[in-house]
This record gives sequence, structure tokens and C-alpha cells, in this order.
Amino acid sequence: MSIAIFPGSFDPITTGHLDIVKRASAVFDKVYVSILDNPGKEGELFSVEERLELIRDAIKDIPNAEASASSGLLVDYCRSIGANVIVRGIRTGADVDYEAMLEAVNTRIAPEISTVYLISKPEHAYISSSLVRQLLKIGIGIDGLVPNADHIILRRN
Repeated sequence: MSIAIFPGSFDPITTGHLDIVKRASAVFDKVYVSILDNPGKEGELFSVEERLELIRDAIKDIPNAEASASSGLLVDYCRSIGANVIVRGIRTGADVDYEAMLEAVNTRIAPEISTVYLISKPEHAYISSSLVRQLLKIGIGIDGLVPNADHIILRRN
């Protein structure tokens, strides 16, 4: 069984993230959409539990996808759930250098775990959780940027 993990902060999950989950779920038997809790990260909009709920809502129609959360090293979490692949989305060329560095470190620690990159579709390449958070703060609509915009707006009000 091929088990993949798609890690991120997902604060909040975007339509770009959801596209990567759908595409990964067509390739792997099981895909964990996993929040990597980073307690020191500033500017979080949603708690881990709120993000898990938003992810579960977004992936409810993808039978082999599951929301999860973890803290600590990603490769340790991969080992604990039996994942042998890390899925990463690439939006722009700027993401490549950062992702290559992460892959190098992960490979050094856990050579048995591979990283697979899925390039964002052009219509999702500009969408990021940071952009969504900024738009929410200034009151600009987020329809089309997140799979559950109404749910997100209600949670923030």
C-alpha cells in the first residue's frame, strides 16, 4: 500500500491545496493531509482543531484522504503512520529552492522516504494561505480561493 503525506500549515486550506490532494489521491492508496503544528509560528488565524475541521470538510468527498495533525519532525511522523512518500506542491520557481532544501534534509534523516512534487495548475499558482489571511483581515472576499469560504468567514466573525 502506498501511503503519502501532504504536510503544511493549512491556515486555511486553499483551492490550490485541495487540487494537490485530489491529484495525489489518484496516485496513492492513502493521502494524509497533515497539519504540522508549529507553535512558534506567528500570525496563525485558526487553531489546529479549526484547521482540521476545515480540511475534513474540504476533503469529505475524497475517500482515501484523511486529515491529521502532528508536531515534531515530519519524517518521524511519516514513519509512525507508515508513509513512504511526502507530497509537496510547487506554485512558482521560488518554491523549488526551498523545497529542495527540505528534501535534502529529509533524505539525510530518512532516505527511505521519497518526496514527490506536484506543480500547481496555473489558476492556483498565486493562491496561498498567507494571501487568504491578508484578504480576510482587510475584508476582501475569498470566494474561489478556499474550498469552504462561507465556513471560514463565519468562523472569523
